[in-house]
Amino acid sequence: MDELKERLVELEIRYTQQAQLMEELNEVLTDACARIGRLELENRGLRDQLRQMASDDYTLSPDE
Repeated sequence: MDELKERLVELEIRYTQQAQLMEELNEVLTDACARIGRLELENRGLRDQLRQMASDDYTLSPDE
């Protein structure tokens, strides 16, 4: 009976550790997704600025 109780305690400990790890991984994943979203917005803004700068270069006269 003691062996069964020890095994049960060991399983409970492992479960608790895995549950904590899942929480931590979820937090890291959530933060990473948010950061990716911000980087996508920044990237889009920079591409728009680059496009605008490129089109401004074409609209200048050759004498300028």
